[in-house]
Amino acid sequence: MYDLRVKTGSKLIDYLTDLGHTRTKIKQLLRHRAIEVNGKAVKSPEHLLIKGDIVAIRKDKKKPEMVPPLGIKLIYEDDAVIVAEKPAGLLTIASETEKTKTAYYQLNEFLKLRAPGARERIFIVHRLDRDTSGLIVFAKSEAVKRVLQGSWKDVEKRYYAIVEGTPVKKEGEIKSSLSETKSLKVYSDRHSDKAKLSITNYRVIRSGRDYALLDVLLETGRKNQIRVHLADSGHPVAGDKKYGAKTDPFRRLGLHAYVLSFKHPVTGELLRFESKMPEGIKLENANARKSGGTVSSSL
Repeated sequence: MYDLRVKTGSKLIDYLTDLGHTRTKIKQLLRHRAIEVNGKAVKSPEHLLIKGDIVAIRKDKKKPEMVPPLGIKLIYEDDAVIVAEKPAGLLTIASETEKTKTAYYQLNEFLKLRAPGARERIFIVHRLDRDTSGLIVFAKSEAVKRVLQGSWKDVEKRYYAIVEGTPVKKEGEIKSSLSETKSLKVYSDRHSDKAKLSITNYRVIRSGRDYALLDVLLETGRKNQIRVHLADSGHPVAGDKKYGAKTDPFRRLGLHAYVLSFKHPVTGELLRFESKMPEGIKLENANARKSGGTVSSSL
């Protein structure tokens, strides 16, 4: 650790960039709580410094960083939001039968253990289905939650979907109004005034003999929207028996939330995050399993 005495007041990030540190490195150090001002770790690059403040940057090796359990990966964190990567098989929030094995519960517990007494917690902004993997954002306050949910229509939400067969049209829009049955199955409903308009755009990235890989862009974000719309098109998501899939090559849904882009609810900065397709659900692997062979290759 080395100490720096501030001679002129400024924002922390401006002070450190003037000393030759990159903005990326500064933000990385802040996430790891490796920058202290007057003996206290700070988290915000906008922290205001005054003349005489002591800025300390820890350069020594740290203890292994805590990581969330159950396969959850932290992608980004600041004082307002947490972006995480949820594995398939994990609920976003509690159900009637499962209360603790959820991304929401486990991340809240992680924050408590990482910084006892800090009273950090997260708030639900949106959900991913249990068997869908990929990017999900949580708010760190009710106010931030309201801002994100209020601008959710402007958030870029992209998914990789591996579907049975190949759509005749290589790209297109699927539009319908969605309702939900008492047994919690969503369906396109032409008759109810209460059904919610839903719009899904897709593009075929690549196709094989039995399956195709689609890039799916949501204009709306209804429950099970992608699954219902692709099933309506005659090409259900692989492994989605609930909505008519006949095959299950991955023992999970062939659906992965790979892009999440939104304006930061506090600074207004555009944030964009991307996540790679999990190794276990590659298009080539699906076609190989259908034919009894084994193939492994990139997306």
